[in-house]
Amino acid sequence: MNTTEQTKWYLISETHLFPEREGKRVHFKDYDIAVFNLGNGRFRAIDNTCPHKQGPLADGIVAGENVFCPLHALKIDLGSGCAVEANGKVRSYPVQVYNAKVYVAFDEGE
Repeated sequence: MNTTEQTKWYLISETHLFPEREGKRVHFKDYDIAVFNLGNGRFRAIDNTCPHKQGPLADGIVAGENVFCPLHALKIDLGSGCAVEANGKVRSYPVQVYNAKVYVAFDEGE
């Protein structure tokens, strides 16, 4: 796993618990995030709440590198957290997979 002194990685879960091409809601400390398994060992993590109508993004439909909010189909880029073709943004988090485990980096010093 790639690490730096400033980055703290937190174990979220094992990879086999995330169905491919789907999202899963994860509570960690004060964070409510959506973790997505995009296949081929690629995972993304963003805040779980849509910026438009506060829909649960983990329940959205995954298409490529995007998720569509289940409430109103706002398209969110899973890499940047930015809404596509609309205003709005959610926070995205760095993710690494190491030894079949998913790790997410939150703010430095937490």
